[in-house]
Amino acid sequence: MLMVKDVSLSLRQTTLLHNVSFTVQSGEILTLMGPSGSGKSSLFAWMVGALPADLHAEGELWINARRCDTLPTEQRSLGLLFQDALLFDHFSVGQNLLLALPASVKGAARKQQVNDALDAAELSGFFHRDPATLSGGQRARVSLLRALLAQPQALLLDEPFSRLDKTLRDQFRRWVFAEVRSLGIPVVQVTHDEDDVPSGGRVLAMEKWQ
Repeated sequence: MLMVKDVSLSLRQTTLLHNVSFTVQSGEILTLMGPSGSGKSSLFAWMVGALPADLHAEGELWINARRCDTLPTEQRSLGLLFQDALLFDHFSVGQNLLLALPASVKGAARKQQVNDALDAAELSGFFHRDPATLSGGQRARVSLLRALLAQPQALLLDEPFSRLDKTLRDQFRRWVFAEVRSLGIPVVQVTHDEDDVPSGGRVLAMEKWQ
């Protein structure tokens, strides 16, 4: 379970968000919606521990009964998927994915886990592919695999579907939601598009906290 509790963000004397609170159950996908400038990106930056120095934050972040807002980014166990598939183009697809694996995965098991993930994403044989040769949809899938192979306890989706054409967007969205639900982790996504909201999913308007 992920819980954001009484979070307020301010820039000098200007309040950006006030008393943000919500809970996301394991396997649930919660959608935050709001116009540009409504504080979505700042909230995500606070959650991952990357808030700019000129922003002041109050409040708490809890993941699976552990308070995380006091921890450095690498200890928060939060995965993040952006609208741009940020891959290292000087590494192969497989090398990009190997970087995400926890150090506890040793030896031959590392490459096996990566190949198993590629198979599950219908990218069999892509281990040695150059990321520059991938289509937009393939890059998006690799980016999600990298986030999930890190074994996060929760996942943040920052408009990851917005750069894809409609057909590919629909396919990738269904695949992402199926993957995260199968893992049973809480997910928070921000979007401008109502079509991104999963069927029956909760939606919270950012304006209520401004």
